[in-house]
Amino acid sequence: MATQISAHTLDANALKVCVAAAACNTEVSAQLSDKHAGELTATTAEGRVVRGGHATLRYIASINGSSAVYSGEALEKSQIDAWLDSSTRLDAAAQRWLFAKDGADAPEAQAAKACVEESLAVLEKALLLQTFLGNNHRMTLADLAYAASLHLLARNGILGAAERSAYPCTFRWLDTVVHQSPFLQAVGGASGLGSSKASSTSWTIPKGGCKPAPVVASSGASPSAPSKAGDESKAKKAAPPAAAPPADSALPDDPAAKAAAKKARKEAEKAKKQAEFEARQKAKEAAAKEKAAANAAGGGNSSRAAKKAAMAAEKAAAAGEEAAAEKEELDVLMAVPVGERKDTTRPMLKGYNPNIVEATWYSWWEKKGFFRGDNKTKRKPYVIVIPPPNVTGSLHLGHALTNSIQDTVIRYKRMCGFEALWIPGTDHAGIATQTVVEKKLKKERGQTRHDLGREPFVKEVWKWKEEYGNRITTQLRRLGSSLDWSREAFTMDDKLSEAVKEAFVRMHDEGCIYRDNRLVNWSCTLKSAISDIEVDYEELTGRKMMPVPGYDKPVEFGVLTEFAYPLEGGAGEIVVATTRPETMLGDTAVAVHPEDPRYTHLHGKHAIHPFNGRKIPIITDAELVDMTFGTGAVKITPAHDPNDFQTGKRHNLDFINIYTDDGKLSSHPANAEFKGQRRFEARVSVVKALEEKGLFRGKKDNAMKIPICSRSKDVIEPLLKPQWWVSCKEMADNACKAVRSGELEILPKSFETTWFRWLENIRDWCISRQLWWGHRIPAYYVSIEGDDNSGKPGAPSENLERWVCGRTPEDAERRAQQKFNPRGDKKITLVQDDDVLDTWFSSGLFPFSVFGWPNQTQDLEKFYPTAMLETGHDILFFWVARMVMMGMKLTGKIPFKQIYLHAMVRDAHGRKMSKSLGNVVDPLHVIEGISLEGLHETLVGGNLDPKEVEKAQKGQTQDFPSGIPQCGTDALRFGLANYTAQARDINLDVNRVVSYRHWCNKLWNALKFAIGHVGEKGRSNLTEAQVPSMSFAEYVGGSAPQPHFRLSSYPFYCRWILSRLHAAVAETNKCMENYEFSGSTQVIYNFWQSEICDVFIEACKGPLAGDDDSVKLAYRITLCICLDVGLRLLHPFMPFVTEELWQRLPKAKGNTCESVMLAEYPQASQTNFMHDGKVEEEMDIVMTAVRTIRAQKMSYGMTNKQKPEVYALSDSSMHRDVIMRQATDICALSAAGSIKSLASPAEVPKGCGVSVVNESLSMYMMLAGMVDPKAELAKLEKKEADRKAALEKKMQAVNRAGYDTSVPDSVKEKNAAEIESITKELAQIAANIRDVRGAMI
Repeated sequence: MATQISAHTLDANALKVCVAAAACNTEVSAQLSDKHAGELTATTAEGRVVRGGHATLRYIASINGSSAVYSGEALEKSQIDAWLDSSTRLDAAAQRWLFAKDGADAPEAQAAKACVEESLAVLEKALLLQTFLGNNHRMTLADLAYAASLHLLARNGILGAAERSAYPCTFRWLDTVVHQSPFLQAVGGASGLGSSKASSTSWTIPKGGCKPAPVVASSGASPSAPSKAGDESKAKKAAPPAAAPPADSALPDDPAAKAAAKKARKEAEKAKKQAEFEARQKAKEAAAKEKAAANAAGGGNSSRAAKKAAMAAEKAAAAGEEAAAEKEELDVLMAVPVGERKDTTRPMLKGYNPNIVEATWYSWWEKKGFFRGDNKTKRKPYVIVIPPPNVTGSLHLGHALTNSIQDTVIRYKRMCGFEALWIPGTDHAGIATQTVVEKKLKKERGQTRHDLGREPFVKEVWKWKEEYGNRITTQLRRLGSSLDWSREAFTMDDKLSEAVKEAFVRMHDEGCIYRDNRLVNWSCTLKSAISDIEVDYEELTGRKMMPVPGYDKPVEFGVLTEFAYPLEGGAGEIVVATTRPETMLGDTAVAVHPEDPRYTHLHGKHAIHPFNGRKIPIITDAELVDMTFGTGAVKITPAHDPNDFQTGKRHNLDFINIYTDDGKLSSHPANAEFKGQRRFEARVSVVKALEEKGLFRGKKDNAMKIPICSRSKDVIEPLLKPQWWVSCKEMADNACKAVRSGELEILPKSFETTWFRWLENIRDWCISRQLWWGHRIPAYYVSIEGDDNSGKPGAPSENLERWVCGRTPEDAERRAQQKFNPRGDKKITLVQDDDVLDTWFSSGLFPFSVFGWPNQTQDLEKFYPTAMLETGHDILFFWVARMVMMGMKLTGKIPFKQIYLHAMVRDAHGRKMSKSLGNVVDPLHVIEGISLEGLHETLVGGNLDPKEVEKAQKGQTQDFPSGIPQCGTDALRFGLANYTAQARDINLDVNRVVSYRHWCNKLWNALKFAIGHVGEKGRSNLTEAQVPSMSFAEYVGGSAPQPHFRLSSYPFYCRWILSRLHAAVAETNKCMENYEFSGSTQVIYNFWQSEICDVFIEACKGPLAGDDDSVKLAYRITLCICLDVGLRLLHPFMPFVTEELWQRLPKAKGNTCESVMLAEYPQASQTNFMHDGKVEEEMDIVMTAVRTIRAQKMSYGMTNKQKPEVYALSDSSMHRDVIMRQATDICALSAAGSIKSLASPAEVPKGCGVSVVNESLSMYMMLAGMVDPKAELAKLEKKEADRKAALEKKMQAVNRAGYDTSVPDSVKEKNAAEIESITKELAQIAANIRDVRGAMI
């Protein structure tokens, strides 16, 4: 269906319509109109006219049925409408500012500017709490419209970089929306956001009376152009006036009008709230009526259905009330100024909502300076530097894991009294960033970097960095990372750049850095050497046709080609085998094994190259040649193969480079008639030419690894290039010694073997990169006038001795004069190396360059060496080892005392995360939640082909059939920390993270219960003297205990939970000191879940409802202690929910601690006096009885409402005594009717089922009257028959012939486990049958 849209081009509605049309798959066009100036008009297919921007947008959204961008409940649509109105006000204000006739200082202009700022502030606050507008889980019409407004606002340069950086959440959201397919179709993405019109520091000055440039936009289905030539001429003649703002967005100068508008807004909000209240009341009334009707209807199925409907109505009404309360709370939070503390005296919501809980805390922490390190304090420092993520990057699960661990450690150490400092920073990511900007230039301007030139291109990269480079730092804040942002570093900053120059010059002066002509990993697409970490390998088992960038047809790999070299003088031939036949053009020898009898007669002879006639020596080399592989004769291409390179060095062979930088055969004579062909075209041509000469001897499949450039996906070519190299042997030896001596500790210790193996076999490191973005190498090539030996840098003629280094050009000039012109009688010219340094070089300096090295700063003195480096084991060599080597080389100290290596994150099935599998999980999707449809959309518009998209979407549907529910940051962090027990790989199951989100709700409810009894901050049921302080020893049995706080007089459950609290504190600290984060999370989880929530809170309910004030006081104080200490134990893992809940606890007199993150971390030395072994032993008996009774009830199918009589038979008087003393609580915790202790089996009444706990205790449960013996027996017998049949089927499978030899071990193990499980289940069923039959007697 085509819908014609006409719009005045000054109205952003034209763009909004095209984007919305693209989202709704509707064909529209936007064009000038000579009617209804400033108003957008749509003519439907039926001829109906729709006028007005919002009406048109809604119409488009409904053309193809219920559109996902404008659907849902009435409340959601009203929110979308509100954002549409807000975007219109923003459009009008922006235009009034941009085209203010009287300049920037005019009242009208200032009012417009204030309106824009207000709109952006509102948007920023909203996006602090949610992912999208209107609906938190998916993009709606509100997002499309508001993003279109901001797109045009940025395009016209309304805001400068400083203003844009003030709204990080807004621009994070904008970056997400404009890269979705509707924007990409309509306007090509975020091209306007990098507008050169935007001032780098401030607002664009208004243009006075200038007319704006027209906005050209289309949906992609139809061009944005007039439909007829006549219309086009009309458009050219029309002189568009400035668009008048809508009446409801005007900003009149009349104060009375402003007051009236404000009053109207308040009344509208009041009316809205009243309507919501009335809707809730009607829902309640409807639920009550349905319930009454159900009661009146009597029994039967209709009664049950009515009751079920009434319950559903009640549930819906409760959900409506909860949603309204949450919306009210969100409105309150949106009004909190950025950096201010939220009001925690407001009533707690019914349930935990991560959006609400996590809001505002981070900006408050940051504004208060809680993350900042003090270099003047006497506290012992504990310092971590972040592994700097790429400036091009966005948050992935690897980042989430490493930053969760680091933040957990830094928060723990801060609470333990250290001067904890965590340094943030980003890496300039040379190749990645340059590639991104080059693609952007090509797409938007059709230009290459060479069209611009080096300096203008570098300026473009800096501009891109300023606009997009802060995305990942915003996401780090979202994770709650307590980084000292005042010390944020970027590897291209002036301070770090000076460190890079100093390091290079020092290491060159000492001979550690040198120039040499060696093989490098060369990307013909990037025209640059790349590091080992940027090379991926594809494993082939045989022949495969693979796509290669720049080639129309796939290229053959995985094949061993054999061909013959004719021997000199016609004495026969020697057959060689190769996987790269095109490189034979650069062969300079054929090698055979000296002991191979087949070739003894050819030692010292020559072969003749069939294409250029060059004589090729036949050499012997036992180190290279494997007599059993191929023909036993190996062609040697020293300039294009690492092994051949070493062979060429050993035998002093010629090195012939046959390629140009872009992978074409060069003009070298060796290339004969193949000059100018691309390398894989030459592969085909060479084989064909060999066939024509009768020298081709065949092909066969060959298993091999293909090196692939991770950036360009091109096949890596080993290429001989003069480059700068770092001599690593001595530095590597020192790094090994540091680990062996214990000066440097690697955790887990198992990685020490890997460390030694790599460093003891280290090769020199190529640090040259043929890029423009990065640290330009401070080396200069010296040409001497009249000297024929000057050569050309980077070319085969380069004279390796003609280089000098310098910290500045003047320094280099001075050095060159001293070296090449000591008498000053020659004219010399210096040209700086065009190459930049490998990104890992500057990253290797990061642990000390961030503190100001080489200058002896106060930060360097206080904080270096750092305490620990935490990262993934995959970059142990590429980054970690280099930091150690360079740190020891340049500072004389190891850069950190410990290296903690975390596991790699895989999916729940153990597969590597890959977009093509659909198993890549964005941490923000786990934090904020996303629908299955939303997950599918993330795969569209990327690099995957349609078949891969379909495969990936099937994978997403299998793993996340209902999408990913909102979990929040705390649950994600806790889940990731809990997974660290796994060694090299983490098989992440998102469902476990979901379970921790539910656990947060458990914490929430525990605090709600506690606050209901002990009160909260400012409204405590305890006096200030009764509230435990942070150091609570003096309150519980200390040297001067309070009269009301003697631990020995406390009730049993209070003494037990405090003893368990001590155990939790001791074990958590032990695990934290050993970086056993999984152990810590398990201890804390068990304490909260199994001991506080499941037992102690349940045990509290009776005494707190009783009349004994002293007992109630004991329980209240114990609750305070457990909740306070428990939250402090948990805080490093879950910073947001613990801050929210801790702030609500009552505080002791004199406790001025502002935040839980500054509170003291509980220590076992403080809680040691709480330990009570006798109480814990008795409680073990109680909990054993409780668990046994629960299990018995479950096995007999009893409900919680059924409360059977229980008898505890024990020959231990202590067991009987404890059970009788705690009988009431055992019954309460296990839902039993009564419990009695028995000393003799003769006392057990008939009709009981039994469960043997241990040799001293058996639990009997009265079944008579609790279960229908006949029905229960029939059920058990049927279950027994079913399980026996399952067991027989499984036994038939394992007993069949050939089972042991044909079935995989994993399947056999699974079958054995199932057989064992069924056997145990049958034994339990048989015991239950005996019990039921006994009850029937």
